Amino acid sequence: MGTPTDTDATHSMDPLPTPATQAGREGLAALLANPGKAVVGLDFDGTLAPIVADPEQARAHPEAVPALAALAPRIASVAVVTGRPAGVAVRYGGFAGVPGLEHLLVLGHYGAERWDAVSGEVSAPAPHPGVAAVRAELPGVLDRVGAWQGTWIEEKGRAVAVHTRRAQDPQAAFEALRAPLTDLAHRHGLIVEPGRLVLELRPPGMDKGVALLSYVHEIGASAVLYAGDDLGDLPAFDAVDTLRTEGVPGLLVCSGSDEVMQLRDRADLVVNGPEGVVALLRGLAAQLA
Repeated sequence: MGTPTDTDATHSMDPLPTPATQAGREGLAALLANPGKAVVGLDFDGTLAPIVADPEQARAHPEAVPALAALAPRIASVAVVTGRPAGVAVRYGGFAGVPGLEHLLVLGHYGAERWDAVSGEVSAPAPHPGVAAVRAELPGVLDRVGAWQGTWIEEKGRAVAVHTRRAQDPQAAFEALRAPLTDLAHRHGLIVEPGRLVLELRPPGMDKGVALLSYVHEIGASAVLYAGDDLGDLPAFDAVDTLRTEGVPGLLVCSGSDEVMQLRDRADLVVNGPEGVVALLRGLAAQLA
């Protein structure tokens, strides 16, 4: 009798883990009891897709789309909430044209953009003018700080991000850039969103918490699960806490990262990165089948 393979596991029932907190257990129970009014919110990078040195090479875990396609028809909605442009997340996730994903939408740029699987179209307001100004000045700022080597500028359309993961000393480069990039952002009406060795300069007023809370209210969900891995997911955790005070049970999931202990400490359930998130999604789909 051989050892079960990953493929075998895909076709078997992944057991649902038990949340460590009472609030988390209540959130999971509410989702399972009334899935037709439940929202599953998911970050993209580090949650559905493994973290990579070059953000343009990020792709969803190979089993993520099949797991989502199995789960999405059984609940009210799956919402991928990401700082990436919605179209980029759709492309890197492989979400377009997949049977079973009709109940999936992507809230890109922290909710400023929306793509839904039914129309296949992205809706978005006009971009903030400060982003173009920051984009033009950013190379000079990096040059003055002496932080060019190993940094990576990611163009995000409605935002721009500077990654330090490939620098000789990633954390030192991150700390050296934090103040000058914050000053640059503020001069042009933007804010800085720190993450796992990345500093993102983007317009104020939207974050993952605002996006998630607005969407849950919009569709009248009675239960919510949110999974994330980074500092940018903390506002979404706050949103779930707010929903709990409104009588909407919720489950907070950390896609395990020792780099962001604030998220781990607040989570009701910690799973082993994107692989663990996929197993959780499969387990939910199997439980609801």
